[in-house]
Amino acid sequence: MQSMNGSAIENFSCVIYNIFLMNCTWQAGRDAPADTQYFLYWQKSRDEEEMECKLYIKDENFRNMGCIFENVSIGIEKAYFLVNGSSKDSLIQFYDEYVDLYKIEKLMPPSNITVKCDEIKNDCIIHWQRPQISHSNQDMCFKYEINVNYKDNLKGKPIYTSIQEGGNSNVFLRSNTRKKYVLKMRAAGSACFVNPAWGEWSAPVEFGNEEIISSSVWILLEVAIPLMAIITIYLCKRTGCWKTVFPQIPGPKPALFTWADTNSELMESKIQSIASENEEIVLVADMVR
Repeated sequence: MQSMNGSAIENFSCVIYNIFLMNCTWQAGRDAPADTQYFLYWQKSRDEEEMECKLYIKDENFRNMGCIFENVSIGIEKAYFLVNGSSKDSLIQFYDEYVDLYKIEKLMPPSNITVKCDEIKNDCIIHWQRPQISHSNQDMCFKYEINVNYKDNLKGKPIYTSIQEGGNSNVFLRSNTRKKYVLKMRAAGSACFVNPAWGEWSAPVEFGNEEIISSSVWILLEVAIPLMAIITIYLCKRTGCWKTVFPQIPGPKPALFTWADTNSELMESKIQSIASENEEIVLVADMVR
């Protein structure tokens, strides 16, 4: 009995993530009978036995549409995948494929990312650890992309981007020490048997000194304060409020006695002179009468 055309699965794909997990998915053949059930087998290398999936992913009709594998390790040989099917009505075509496991691994971001800034030199040293994978522990197997942006402009174009081959540190020179910065990183394979596609971005890492008042507020204050001063001076000139705000200070009163008046003999002589003058004035007034 001949297999039914169009009954084999379509769009088969697998991805390795979180170091040891592998997820494979597929779609049912476009002409497969409704009762078709699929089964996945894989063989890591020629020297290992073929294994069937133990944890199937099912659709609403309980048809196997994927599989999750645990404790997966990546080797240098291509792995072999086979999906066959069964139906009461006809034979189901099988699907098979050889896959380089390292090429389907989704790299985790670098870990333990730290940033230490020198407040005198204004440079910041970024440190990290390579992504964890099951088949390599060498830093030279990776390249890294570093993006830095202002915290208050995360949706804008990064102010700093660096792609670095290997290593585990990088130096970023701050242009503004009053700003808060946000950094994120991702990794890709550069050599060895590591996926050359970029992996996931790391969680944002904040560093730097955040200014209390933003630059836009500083600009507003620099314009508003002189303008308010000019308006205040103009209104005071019109209304004469200067006299109320700054009243005129009276001058010193003339002293009743000078320094010379403190001499007792002089003061007695002056008093007698004033008294005699008063007597003369009184005599003249009596004569006139």
